[in-house]
Amino acid sequence: MTKPAPLLDQDGVRLTVDDAIATVTLTNPDKRNAQSPALWRALSEAGRVLPGSVRVVVLRGEGKSFSAGLDRQAFTPEGFDGEPSFIDLARGADDVLDATIAEYQAGFTWLRRSDILSVAAVQGHAIGAGFQLALACDLRVVADDVQFSMRETSLGLVPDLTGTHPLVSLVGYARALEICVTGRYVHADEAVASGLANVAVPAEQLDAATQDLVAALVAAPRDAVIETKALLQGVSGRTFDEQRTAERAAQGRRLRDLAGVGE
Repeated sequence: MTKPAPLLDQDGVRLTVDDAIATVTLTNPDKRNAQSPALWRALSEAGRVLPGSVRVVVLRGEGKSFSAGLDRQAFTPEGFDGEPSFIDLARGADDVLDATIAEYQAGFTWLRRSDILSVAAVQGHAIGAGFQLALACDLRVVADDVQFSMRETSLGLVPDLTGTHPLVSLVGYARALEICVTGRYVHADEAVASGLANVAVPAEQLDAATQDLVAALVAAPRDAVIETKALLQGVSGRTFDEQRTAERAAQGRRLRDLAGVGE
């Protein structure tokens, strides 16, 4: 069977779509899929061109590592070709710095859209920005050689690519603080036990385990999945009674839809 042509293939990011399933692949294994502003913009573009028929997005990295994090070239005085260096950004206006970081974050935020489910298939190193990219997804399937690490604090920075909220939500404040400040590795067993990963499998089974999970996700009725995801995403911002109200409203919409009297 002929593989579908990529909808996007630029700056270390490839997007392919096969019916209801999209695959976003980091394609620079020689640099362990190190990240750059160009890659973040390519991730944003993948979200923009994603067809409405897609229900599940699989995020993966070619080679031995999912992503070793920010390309160290970012810390050199010259930075990346055609990009303002981090030093230049720091010396610039506050609104420009804020807008630039927001642009970088956009490559991560679309993976939590309510109309899709996102699954990260993670092997080897997932460090810093790589860790945060895995955290940007709804679910994580990991290989038994996975090494998560949040290195930003040890570099004098903070995790700013949307990783702090899901990390605290998954493992709790105290564990998240310890992981970030120490920069230590979180391996597969701890990742599953702490809720960072849904399942860990031998590295050679990562693709098959991801495919099995995706098949189960696609099997569920789409509208019910969208409503359920929105309900669960809203829990942290609602009281118990507010959540009960949201459940009733969501179920009312589902029942009316199933009865053929929905809007």
